[in-house]
Amino acid sequence: MASVVDVWTREQEDQQYDGVDSSDDSDYEAIRVDKLYQCSECNYSSKSSSYMKLHKLIHTEIKPYKCSECSYSCKSTSNLNKHRATHSAVRGFVCSQCNYSCKRSEYLKRHMLKHSTERPYQCHQCSYCAKAKAFLRHHMAVHSDNKPYKCSECNFECRTTGNLKLHSIYSHSDEKPHKCGDCTYTCKTAKDLKAHVVTHSFDRPFKCAECNYSCKLRRDLRSHQKIHSGEKPYKCSECDYRGTGSGNFLRHMRTHTDEKPFKCDKCHYRSRQSCELKSHSLIHTGEKPFHCSVCNYRCRVSKNLKRHMKRHTINK
Repeated sequence: MASVVDVWTREQEDQQYDGVDSSDDSDYEAIRVDKLYQCSECNYSSKSSSYMKLHKLIHTEIKPYKCSECSYSCKSTSNLNKHRATHSAVRGFVCSQCNYSCKRSEYLKRHMLKHSTERPYQCHQCSYCAKAKAFLRHHMAVHSDNKPYKCSECNFECRTTGNLKLHSIYSHSDEKPHKCGDCTYTCKTAKDLKAHVVTHSFDRPFKCAECNYSCKLRRDLRSHQKIHSGEKPYKCSECDYRGTGSGNFLRHMRTHTDEKPFKCDKCHYRSRQSCELKSHSLIHTGEKPFHCSVCNYRCRVSKNLKRHMKRHTINK
């Protein structure tokens, strides 16, 4: 098992290749071996020259497919079609088990996996099991030392295009397009916004079947459940640390380096963890999003609110 694990997101889907003129081979570089086209930049191979040509776009900054309604551009027609759906208010695909709705059938299919406990796809190198083949393919990068995707602005390297995209967003972009509807909080990704929104609620809908633990996010429950199984698949190559989740593992690995990828856009502050940057940012806004339901106390971080709430418990 590789010691350093790149975070991969379950939201990322496989690249779909279509709309390519295979007769145009200008600036095309691939090696054909045993009726397979082999990429000269990484270990990807394909029987189709069209698929290979689209794959090569991953290693460039070329984004030939452009949206006619905004400045969005991308590397495949399938991604462009998905983006175009964001310009429509119609969410015709509705989950039968919760109030989730979406604009595309594949999004609903992916969402339905959350309601399933089956994990039929087993990794042959560790105990990991996945709900979908795509998730297993992303997981397999954990067992590889190959990092073919390189940042064009720094020396960062990673195993997946998803990780490269996240790196670019967090390290080289100041844009924060996602906004909270309850406060002035803004962030760089929808995932960060989702994690923030639950801080406005005291509901903890995700409950452990083994103990009385409950939490606000499904991902936190998944990490907690590994405590009961004893599973710690993430091993540090620098010390004897072993972790249950990739997020905690990456945070630990930064303690062995000077890497501080999260930077404040208001001052020179940098941090190893996104949560530290979020707490720091509140200093500049003066925002105190955590408020007591018993009195008028407000604070910047949730742990201070928890400490405050104990006072009301003691006084009862």
